[in-house]
Amino acid sequence: MAIGKRHEIHTRRYGRNVGVGLLLAGFIAIIFGLTVVKVTRGDYEPPRGEVQE
Repeated sequence: MAIGKRHEIHTRRYGRNVGVGLLLAGFIAIIFGLTVVKVTRGDYEPPRGEVQE
């Protein structure tokens, strides 16, 4: 049995969920972007020093 009329609380909850989802997606995009920049700059390469014997 389908509900004919949507209650007002469902509309508010949906709007809040969309907002939280967009914030989460933005946070993930920022972290991913920072990771890509850091890796392409070469910050994670080991130091190129002389080999000691």
